[in-house]
Amino acid sequence: MYKYLKTIGVIALTFLIAVGCSTEKPGSNNANNDDEPKDDIKIGLSISTLDNPFFVTLRDGAEAAAEKEDFEVISSDAQDDSSTQLDDVEDMIQQDIDILLINPADSDAVVSAIELANDEDIPVITVDRESEGGDVVTHIASDNVEGGEMAAEYIDEELDGKGNLVELEGVSGASATRERGEGFHNVIDDNDDFDLVSQQSADFDRTEGLSVMENILQSDDDIDAVFAHNDEMALGAVEALESKDMLDDVTIVGFDATDDGQEAVEDGKMDASIAQQPELIGETSIEEAEKVVNGEEVDDFIPVDLEMLDE
Repeated sequence: MYKYLKTIGVIALTFLIAVGCSTEKPGSNNANNDDEPKDDIKIGLSISTLDNPFFVTLRDGAEAAAEKEDFEVISSDAQDDSSTQLDDVEDMIQQDIDILLINPADSDAVVSAIELANDEDIPVITVDRESEGGDVVTHIASDNVEGGEMAAEYIDEELDGKGNLVELEGVSGASATRERGEGFHNVIDDNDDFDLVSQQSADFDRTEGLSVMENILQSDDDIDAVFAHNDEMALGAVEALESKDMLDDVTIVGFDATDDGQEAVEDGKMDASIAQQPELIGETSIEEAEKVVNGEEVDDFIPVDLEMLDE
């Protein structure tokens, strides 16, 4: 009898040790598997750069939406540096986030950061810019290809289908750069009466836009239109053209419809901007993050509407 009781005791003790040594850590970052929705969600939000007002508005929209739901948001500014973004994501993982929202500084380099989250079973949502790899639950953004097409069609109409064009591209490697350019070329490449006299990167930056546009005008000032992949570069081009007294003769189209971009359109310095809704992108990201954490199905791509802002 004693041996029998001793055997039962050993089995029970072994079971308790196995339960206590479970490999699933407390507060696991996996999507919620309980029947009840998870309401104490901790969200990591990694932004490519807060030097760009578009991303400031996006972050603010996300944080405001999270505050309404009493979700905690840990946000960071990668300062357009992929190594910094990787460090930021590592730090967020150490703080036991439930989900990662990431706006890549670079669509290729961000894969390492996303794979870190994947390894910890943390769901990932990309925002505004896509990733070239890693496991991403959904992507939330404007349709950048459509926006590039809208810009080209506007220029086509303004120039009656003929003229010399300049394209100021965004950060090399960013999906927004690739997609906006793709849409623009979908239209202009089919028209032999358009001549793309210069196509250069200005890194989504106003100062770079000014410098690049000045250099272009030094070598060729026979310009009819400029398409800049964002308003910051377009505003830099405005300064360069103003200094040459050419602003009234050149059609300028930007992208994002930031506050400064809208003001420039109202003042007649820019002709148009493709209006994204960064605040809505941020809000939508939080809404979809809640669904993912609570185990709901979401679409692979969630588009946010664009519109043309012109005079």
